[in-house]
Order: sequence, then structure tokens, then C-alpha cells
Amino acid sequence: MNSVRNDELVVLLDNAGQRIGTAPKSEIHDASTPLHFAFSCYLFDDAGQVLLTRRALDKRAFPGVWTNSFCGHPAPDESVDGAVVRRARKELGVDIAELQCVLPDFRYRAADACGVIENEICPVFSARAVGPVNADPEEIMDWAWVPWDQLRIAVQIPWAISPWAIEQVPLLDAAGIGRPH
Repeated sequence: MNSVRNDELVVLLDNAGQRIGTAPKSEIHDASTPLHFAFSCYLFDDAGQVLLTRRALDKRAFPGVWTNSFCGHPAPDESVDGAVVRRARKELGVDIAELQCVLPDFRYRAADACGVIENEICPVFSARAVGPVNADPEEIMDWAWVPWDQLRIAVQIPWAISPWAIEQVPLLDAAGIGRPH
């Protein structure tokens, strides 16, 4: 892992979602991960397909798992929108347009096969990708543009996709995300 990623700070939260401090990202993801602030984003192309990504095998939590387009953690003094834009460029090499927060209060807790816990208050965004994907191999090992209907089917197969996407996709579907305009 590179040192920049290890030095990244995440915002810790109390059970009510209030900020209570920060901690290095490299130190908090384990079997007792504290509640912290994050985000998820679903990117769409001009044809209305959604970008799915497979997490790199070196990721601390949920390595090799297929999931939404990308996730991240806002820095302590960074806006969530700014963090989404930053991570889209870092992980996928794309700019984004039409960014919108579609599930502002999403929260989840999940354990991967090795016992590493994700425990996040995690607003969910959608956006349109601008430009071709150039995925960072330290973050993403594979990716595919798929019709929304295929993602809706994939989340019904719990071993095939991340637990947060399994929870998010039906909520996004109910909110009209992924439907043709």
C-alpha cells in the first residue's frame, strides 16, 4: 500500500452522526471499526448504464468484491461533494457531471470474509461520468458498464456483490435512479 493512502484521515462519528474526531484510515478498518463518515457513488454513462467496479485484492476491506462505481472518505475539512469529485479522478480517472446526493442518510455495518468491518454513515451519490475510465489498479482490479436492470438482478445474489450495494440498489431504484429519463 502506498504511504499517501495510509496517511489519509477519516472522520469519526458518534451514534447520532456527530463528528467526534479523526483517525488514520489505515488504523480503523479492522474487526472493531468505529463508526465513521464515508460516501458511495454510482456513475452512469451517456447511454444510462451504471459502472460497476471490482475492488483491488490489496484493499483492506472486501478485497476482490464487485460493488458500486466507487466509495471514499471525505477528509476532515473537505466537503462531501469535493471528496466525490476527488475520488472519481483518483480511482477512475474521470471527471463527473450532474452530481446529486440521492440517499443522504444511508448507514450500514458489514463484515467481510476475514472479519474486517465497515461501519459507516455513507451518503449515496449518483453522477454522470465524463471521459473514459482509466482505473487505478491499487483501487480497482476490474470494471464494467452494465444496464441498471442487470445490477438489480446482481444484488439478489448476496455473494456476488458488496453488502452496501445490496442495500443501496433497491433504495436507489425506489428513488427512480437508474431509470431512463
